Amino acid sequence: MSKTTLIRPRAAGTAGLSFAIVASRYNNSFVQPMVDFAIKEIGELEPGARVSTFRVPGSFEIPLAVKLVGDQRKFDAILALGVVLRGETAHAELIGRSVTTALMNLALELGVPVIHEVLLLDNAEQAAARCLGTKFNRGTEAARAAVTMTRAVRKLSRRTS
Repeated sequence: MSKTTLIRPRAAGTAGLSFAIVASRYNNSFVQPMVDFAIKEIGELEPGARVSTFRVPGSFEIPLAVKLVGDQRKFDAILALGVVLRGETAHAELIGRSVTTALMNLALELGVPVIHEVLLLDNAEQAAARCLGTKFNRGTEAARAAVTMTRAVRKLSRRTS
């Protein structure tokens, strides 16, 4: 596991920012802490930002929910959070590839940052290391990426309009 973390952006409090979190209920003991850490980090980096959470059964269902949330045009960024643990079949690999491709395509289609933190991991120990810790947490990383990308998109959009 890489211990490299995304540089924490400065707190700004940009007026009116709104973030959506689409999270899987499956493997919730790992996903819920990511959701909690993401909400906390967004609140610290963008005080006053609105965060709406949408829960879906599993990681495979995340892209459809991201699409429906993105179509609302109410959110500056969407965070996709889930945990897929490898088993004895190729099922996890298929879900991981499908979700990754779908989320990338949705970001391009919607023109909104879609932060991909649907983790494909070997076991519960890897999940615990990435989802439960306070020093290194993928929910925190997702929030930092969402805030950084939201700021970048706003800046780039102003330059091209």
